Amino acid sequence: MSIRFPALRSTLPGLLLCGAITALAYALEHLEAHFLGRAWLESLVLAILLGTGVRTLYRLDARFEPGIQVGAKLLLELAVVLLGASVSGAALLEHGLGLVAGIALVVLAAILLSVAIGRSVGLSSNMALLIACGNAICGNSAIAAVAPVIDAEGKDVAAAIAFTAVLGVAVVLGLPLLVDLLGFTPVQYGVFAGLTVYAVPQVLAATAPVSAASVQIGTVVKLVRVLMLGPVVLLLSLAGRGKGRMARPALPHLLPWFIVGFLLMLCLRSLGWIPQAALLPAQQLAGFLTIMSMAALGLGVDARAVAGAGGKVVVVVLVSLLGLGLASFVLVKLLQV
Repeated sequence: MSIRFPALRSTLPGLLLCGAITALAYALEHLEAHFLGRAWLESLVLAILLGTGVRTLYRLDARFEPGIQVGAKLLLELAVVLLGASVSGAALLEHGLGLVAGIALVVLAAILLSVAIGRSVGLSSNMALLIACGNAICGNSAIAAVAPVIDAEGKDVAAAIAFTAVLGVAVVLGLPLLVDLLGFTPVQYGVFAGLTVYAVPQVLAATAPVSAASVQIGTVVKLVRVLMLGPVVLLLSLAGRGKGRMARPALPHLLPWFIVGFLLMLCLRSLGWIPQAALLPAQQLAGFLTIMSMAALGLGVDARAVAGAGGKVVVVVLVSLLGLGLASFVLVKLLQV
């Protein structure tokens, strides 16, 4: 469970390049908001698109590689740890164990469905898992967190994130139209949005036009889905370690350090041991590290290699999202929230 920090000198060029792309992604997001009224593409998506563009158009020197690799793995793992500070166990339980259990079941069903669909159309097991976890848990962040655990290739990670990100924008724009169509109350819609929208900021964007109640319950439900990331990654780690091994590995090798850190931060937050003033900076730092790691992932991928997997990925993501929406609708109606 030890953390390996590479030599700063060897990683600095790559990390500086990742940082420059991250800064450009933030700037473009602000320009979108200023000239278009809103940011249609978030900085996280822009970072991976910019990184992929740089890698595709230019032949990077080998001296950038160590920093790019650190950015794609270690920085993301640190972001996952900080993410634990955004989740409060007490706040979740206030809304009922039935809702929490229902969300967990929807997440499990969505993962199994997505994997089955992905494998049925010929995707690799890793690609199917990336799409499944992104669809069921928290979009790009889940894809990026699961990737190092299952040793996914950079091109698979980039493809899954790219298609999931594009679809996520469409969901945010179209979801409020379902309030009247499906006869949702504001609370019901909030639960539905929390179960189906990929990222926490997107949940806010999808629920704010409806009501404050939708925003509040939607955010809580979304945080429960985020909480599923730890157990899912742990199970995938256990499954991966067990393949082809006769002897039982030691516990430190079974449990990724960043999952331990995530759960520890969750406990500290639930116990009230993290100062309120530190919560927002921790969340902002987690977001920054995630975006920087997306820039690193993009820098590791040639877009021409990603294009070949497009059609099947689109089909799997779309069908999986429809399945998630159906399961979410059923849960909303059964719980009568």
